[in-house]
Amino acid sequence: MIHPLAIVGREVELAGAVEIGPYSLIVGKVRIGEGTVVHSHARIEGETEIGKNNQIYTGAVLGTAPQHSKYQGEKTVLRIGDGNIIREYVTIHRGTGLGGGVTSVGDENFLMAYCHLGHDCRVGSRVIMANSSQISGHVLIEDEAVFSGLVGVHQFVRIGQLAMIGGGAMVVMDIPPFAIANGDRARLYGINRIGLKRKGLSGEAIRAIQKAYEILFRSGLRREEAVQKVEKEISPSQPGGKEVGHVLEFIRGSERGITRFRPSRKESDSSEDPE
Repeated sequence: MIHPLAIVGREVELAGAVEIGPYSLIVGKVRIGEGTVVHSHARIEGETEIGKNNQIYTGAVLGTAPQHSKYQGEKTVLRIGDGNIIREYVTIHRGTGLGGGVTSVGDENFLMAYCHLGHDCRVGSRVIMANSSQISGHVLIEDEAVFSGLVGVHQFVRIGQLAMIGGGAMVVMDIPPFAIANGDRARLYGINRIGLKRKGLSGEAIRAIQKAYEILFRSGLRREEAVQKVEKEISPSQPGGKEVGHVLEFIRGSERGITRFRPSRKESDSSEDPE
């Protein structure tokens, strides 16, 4: 199923039922799983592993060398799972020796046209990125996060599970799980209620997550004090307790700092100390 106008190098390994469209170039130690379709004019190179049943569209460039001034040609890898849709002109780079050497993308993600994933990114599964979202190096994106169009994410930032980032947002600090964020620089606007409902969480569970966010971001307590208060008031065994526990673990693991909540109408933004 290789079009005669495609170029496929001798080191490339293709499983059954793989389709390669015209003018695509696949070279290097590339492995592509069963049922994956590479449409026309795509480029895949380097040590790149692609799983089963992916759709890779025109102009996508996967597995090229990282855009990093200290990269010296060391062996690094790009790993892509199963069932992903990678639309036109998406670019995903291999890792760097300084960042662990691996860029990874999970399963069933939808990367729309012109998105970019930089070196050493770790992307979970069922993530949606709308057109032209630009993700810098070393970014962690947990499962089911949603990016609207034209979002920019600073290097080393973490995006939590089921977080939703509004169009044009510039994200420079960690976005905790289940939050909605927007703006330049991005602020939190609440929790992703619709996403949580679609995931099947009960109203009681969603209210527990809302209560945790009120304590963490609206109570005026210091971060560790707020975390401890949430732990006392929301049990891991109650509805939403597991999700709240994940939020607390995420916050405690933050190195860049957590994005702040949007000030209410009664609060002034001018006196805040930007982190």
